[in-house]
This record gives sequence, structure tokens and C-alpha cells, in this order.
Amino acid sequence: MTEANHTPEPPLDTTPAFTWRVLGLLNLFRVSVPIVLISLYDLGGSRGLNVGSPLLFFSASLFYLGFGLLCLVLVRYRTPTARLQTLLQAAVDMGVLLAILYACGGVSSGLGLLFLIPVGGLAFLLSTRAALFLAATAALGILGHTIWLNVNETADSAAYAAAGLLGALLLTMSLAASMVAARMRESEALVRQKDLDLANLAELSQYIVQHLRESLLVVDAGDKIRLINESAAQILGDEHAIPGALVGEVSPRLLYSLSTWRRSERDDTEPYSFVAADGAAIIQPHFAPLGGLAPGPTLIFLEDTSLLAERVQQSKLAALGRLSASIAHEIRNPVGAMSHAGQLLAESPTIGADDRRLTDIIRNNSERVSTIINNVLQLSRREATKPTRLILRDWLDDFIAEFCETMQIAEEHIGIEAENEDLEVRFDPSHLHQVTWNLCDNALKYGEMRAGVKVDIRIGRLAPSNRPYLEVADRGPGIDAKSVDRIFEPFFTDRKGGTGLGLFIARELSQLNRAVLLYEPRPGSGSVFRIVFSDPQRWEE
Repeated sequence: MTEANHTPEPPLDTTPAFTWRVLGLLNLFRVSVPIVLISLYDLGGSRGLNVGSPLLFFSASLFYLGFGLLCLVLVRYRTPTARLQTLLQAAVDMGVLLAILYACGGVSSGLGLLFLIPVGGLAFLLSTRAALFLAATAALGILGHTIWLNVNETADSAAYAAAGLLGALLLTMSLAASMVAARMRESEALVRQKDLDLANLAELSQYIVQHLRESLLVVDAGDKIRLINESAAQILGDEHAIPGALVGEVSPRLLYSLSTWRRSERDDTEPYSFVAADGAAIIQPHFAPLGGLAPGPTLIFLEDTSLLAERVQQSKLAALGRLSASIAHEIRNPVGAMSHAGQLLAESPTIGADDRRLTDIIRNNSERVSTIINNVLQLSRREATKPTRLILRDWLDDFIAEFCETMQIAEEHIGIEAENEDLEVRFDPSHLHQVTWNLCDNALKYGEMRAGVKVDIRIGRLAPSNRPYLEVADRGPGIDAKSVDRIFEPFFTDRKGGTGLGLFIARELSQLNRAVLLYEPRPGSGSVFRIVFSDPQRWEE
């Protein structure tokens, strides 16, 4: 008792839903009691109530009924406050039930038990002290009522014992209800705190996942996306990569990699990489099972290989730089000698037109070799480039004319498809020349003639990034799937006679110009190499 009296109780508004629910149930009791009492009065005889004062009985019953209906409406709209309604209902319960008890002859009628419901119910909503005060008030009221009847009217002496027992029962029930209510409030407060903590943790986890630099998603056993962060959504495509979407609809290549990983019994072999939705990056997926079920949910990390490759290649670039510096002088001397000899030969008065064209080829290619040497040295030293705004179609026409003349092929063998004739890019012209020459030369070597065309060149913009691109495609045998991830490594080649530096230098020169060089297998057969230029909206003047 002492501990209960000194423990601060929370106000009624701390558990509003529970408070209003209890008040609503008590009002149903107030509506039901008058109806039952009036029905018992109408029975008459031994089966009915022995009402000594019908006017008081009916007045109190009808008032109690109307008050209950009114309180039902007030509880429905939750006005006024729950505390005010509780105090008002407690006062009305005591007054009306004492009046009905007096009209029916006191505790001997058995109606004193009606006090149990409102006293016990309100004890759930009041502090322990207030609940005991309410129960004591009801017990004293019943006892005073019994004394009054015994003094002024004929009353049974056993009524005192009944009144005392009823009062003790009210006090006991009020104390028990108050203690149970306190435990319920503590439990409810603990549950609310736990719910709040879980909600905060879930929100924190969601925030962390969404703002991770790493791209990740969770896929269930039915290949549906359950969780995906912003970075992964950008890689797969913001429009369709949402929770609930099927992986196969968002990225068929990712679904193929996932299926390959599952079939390989989750060994350490990584499935094949794929191109991002904007076509500007090569993505390597990594898988990790969640739980012990097979098949079960899978955590997928999407790694942009260009970022990793840039770090891995630093050591190789250092070695290439030392190699380039050591042989540059040896290469330049014979190239200079050939160029000088070609110039002298071109100045000979006896040389014919055909031979003069050959000397032009010697001179042009000597200059091209010198440019390549300079680019390799610049690549190894990571010197600043000299980007220039180029109208890609105009530049491409000049490039094809030079390429076809040098390689002795008809321009009809180069197919060109331009989505935008005025497409503008920003690139170092000498670097773009070297990259495109290398790609076209490879397509010419390894491609096959189809409908008179051996090399297909396409320019346009990628959706949804809107970045300009240039594609060089052929209809050759393509690149073996096992070698795809290594074709841009220095000194790697699966072709006889190749040095393994062409594609490596092409990609590095592209990166120097904030562009990306990507490879894709061509549907049907062949290869597609795509230069994705820097975003025009991010050009720096």
C-alpha cells in the first residue's frame, strides 16, 4: 500500500486507446442496467423488484439511461477529456446507484452488487489512491444508506453485515484492479518503447542501406527484389528497379548470373559481369546467401569494375611508364629516320604519282606512330589532356576517309548510323583518333563481311543518362566469355601476333577524357565496343 501510494501514476492520456475503450464499455453497462431493472419491475410479484419508491426508481433509471447514451456519444467523439469524463461518470454512478438502492429497499435487494462494475472499471483508469477513495466512498455511502433505513424505517439487522461485506469487496476489488492496471500500463509503456526502438532501428537501417556507397539488393527465392538501395537502383534502372519487381524484368543478365551462381552450388566462381542500365559501366555481381534455406534469399553486391580496375591498374601503369620511357628514344629514332626518308623520296623529281601516294602513307603513318608514342608517355605520366568540342559526325567523316585510304579499303565497307547529326562531344582529338583507329582496326581484322559492310559505326545518346556514345561493331567470332573481363588488361591477348596493349591504351585514354570504353557481345555474333563520352551537362569551361 505504502509503495503504491508513493509510486507516481501516469496520467490517463498516456494510454488513450485503452482509456476510451474502458469508458465505452462502462457506458454500455449504464445503458443496460436501467433497461434490465425496468424490465424486472414490470414482472411484478415474486419475480420482480420490490420497489418502495417507484417515482425515485423510474427517475433514477431513466436518468442513468440517458446519461449512458450521452456518454456513448461523447466517447465516440472523445470530448471532453478522458479525465473529466472519468470523474463525472464516477460521481454520477455513486449518486444514481445509491438512489436506485434506496428506492428498492437497500442492500437486502441485492442491487448493491451493481457498484462492483463501475468501481472496478474506473479503478483501471485512476491512480491507486483515487481508486481506493472511490471504493471507500461507495462503501461509506452503502453503509450510511443502511443506517438511515434502519433508523427511519423497518430494516433487517443483517443488512449491516451485508453492507460491510459489500464495502470490503469493493475495496479489495478496487485495489486489485488498480494493481492490475498499473502492471498493464507498465507493460504497455514497455511495448510502446520497444516498438519505438524497433521503428528507429528499422529507419536507421533503411537510411544506412539507402545511402551506402556500395550497391546492394536482396532477392528472395522467387527472384523478386525485396530490398534495393539508391545506388543499385541507378545501376539497374531507376524506373523499374523497385521492391517487388522481378529481377529478370529489371536485368536479364543479373538473373542469368544469379541462376549460374545457384547452379554452381554457391562456389567461389563469380558469374559473368554485365553492362549497367545506362550503358556506361561494367558491373560485377557478388552473391551471398541469407539464412540456411536453399534456395533462399540472396544478398547481391553490384561492383563497378571501372573503379576497382582503376586502382588495380596503378601498379601496371607505373611499370608501363618505365617501359615507355626506356624505349621511347629507341622507337623515335627509326621512326624519324623513316619519316625523313619518305620526305626526301617525295621530293625526288623522278617519282610518279602512285609512288608519291605511297610516300604520303609513309609520312602519315610515321606521324601516327609518333603520336602513339606521345600518348603512351602521356598516359603513363597522367598528364592533362587537351579536350576539344567536336561535332562527332563531322569528325567521323574525316576519320573514315583517312582510315579507308590508309587501310586500302572502300568506304562502303564502313557502315555509319547517326541518330543525331549535330551530336557534340568533348575529347582530345588525337586521343579519340587513336582509340577509334584501334577499334576499327580490330573490327577490320577479326570481322566478317556482311551485306558489303565489314565495320559498323553508330553514334547517338544513351537512355536514360543522355550521355553521347560511339560504337564500333563487327560480325566476327566475338570474344570468349572467359576472356571478357581481361581484354582491357595490359599485355593480355588471345590473338596471335597481338601485343595486348591496344585495348588497354584505348580504355586508359578514354578515362583520361572522362569517358568509358565498354565491351558487349553483339546479338547474333560479333563484338561491340562502345565509347561513352562524359556527360555534356558536367563539362567544365
